[in-house]
Amino acid sequence: MDIVSISDIYYDTVKTNKYIEIKGWVRNRRSSKSGITFIDVYDGSYLHTIQVVAYCSLSNYYEEIIKITVGCSIIISGILIKSIGRKQLYEVNAREIKIIGWIKNPSTYPMSSKKHSLEHLREYSHLRPRTSFIRAISRIRNCLFHTLHQLLDKYGYYWIATPIITGLNSEGGGEMFKVSTLDFSNIPMKNNGKVDFKKDFFGRESFLSVSGQLSLEAYACALSKVYSFGPTFRAENSNTSRHLAEFWMLEVETAFSKLNDLISLSEHILQYSVNVILEQCQVDIEFFKNTLDENIVVRLQEFSNRKFIKIEYKEVIDILKKSSQFSNQKIFLGMDLSSDHEKYIVEKHFRFPTIIINYPRSLKAFYMKLNENGNTVAAMDLLVPTIGEILGGSEREEKLDILDKRFLEFKLNKDSYWWYRDLRKYGTVPHSGFGLGFERFLSYIIGVKNIKDVSPFPRTMNNSNI
Repeated sequence: MDIVSISDIYYDTVKTNKYIEIKGWVRNRRSSKSGITFIDVYDGSYLHTIQVVAYCSLSNYYEEIIKITVGCSIIISGILIKSIGRKQLYEVNAREIKIIGWIKNPSTYPMSSKKHSLEHLREYSHLRPRTSFIRAISRIRNCLFHTLHQLLDKYGYYWIATPIITGLNSEGGGEMFKVSTLDFSNIPMKNNGKVDFKKDFFGRESFLSVSGQLSLEAYACALSKVYSFGPTFRAENSNTSRHLAEFWMLEVETAFSKLNDLISLSEHILQYSVNVILEQCQVDIEFFKNTLDENIVVRLQEFSNRKFIKIEYKEVIDILKKSSQFSNQKIFLGMDLSSDHEKYIVEKHFRFPTIIINYPRSLKAFYMKLNENGNTVAAMDLLVPTIGEILGGSEREEKLDILDKRFLEFKLNKDSYWWYRDLRKYGTVPHSGFGLGFERFLSYIIGVKNIKDVSPFPRTMNNSNI
């Protein structure tokens, strides 16, 4: 007897009329008065369930099988056959069914077989993987994760584990989560009334990292092509459909690389990944086509085959000035683009993923390289419809004297960045990199509007429980 998964069956790696064993959970059960019970079982490996046919001749039929409810975990041994029904290709003629885990109180089980709203599912992040919707997201997320790793490995990029705990703010602004072992009921204080962090675990104020970029640059200046892929943390007071306090980010750094190289690389990585999803996750994509976004296949095919729009920041300002939508707003060079501005550019004006380049220096981080005009930086943001920005990058400032001036401009203590300055003192090299918000990219691929629905256990304001 072979122990198989449901995906093995649907991908035709298991022959019919063979004795098999399947382990999974009950999605539905129907019993007839004639002594036959039909059980729909899933195991997470495939979108569709497998139908199990149980006859009253089974020894535990009346004591257990007809009492099975949605959510019970079971092990089925039986013969795999082609189904004569129209709703499924295969079924298992059960010879033995073992109930491993019962649902203690079926009337209170939050994941019944009826359709649930996404808002309801967010209340039960520990149980929502039991729905077809979340399982399909999880399989696509897994495919995307491995695709990005495999592609970068193919192109000679080395994976670097950058620190999650840091003493620096890579972005030079914004809120960070503090990391401390101090006793909050008895915090050591200095004479000036400030916290004495010398008595903390690290001997200084420390934080959860908002980005691994600065550390990654150190390795890019030695290994040439590197990347990191892991969780990052932002203590932003933004409980929106686009923000998480903890999210995953792919960060790529390349030595001897300019902005145009960066744009070409990021575009290729994203388009290649979407092509892989279309090829390897066809069943799950079809599910979302039927339940969420009927245009998903056409949309993703266009994304993966057409060059992204590329436009200068100053051209964006000109477009916004001419738009009647913002006639009551003051639009000017140097202003920060709001989410409404970005949505207009990518959803109404171009209606396609758009890369905005060469932002004013005042809008971007201290490490971004100044262009020759001294007013803008060699930076890029990629915007996509419904989501907004999913990727941002730039050339990095490799000249020490200019970097030091940027520290002053941002009122940062350059001594705190002593090791980062060393990279410019000892064999400096032009280099560039980008960060891709993994959940935002995944949201765009699937067509999910709320980023909380693609994060397994979303961390947001007032929500750090399960």
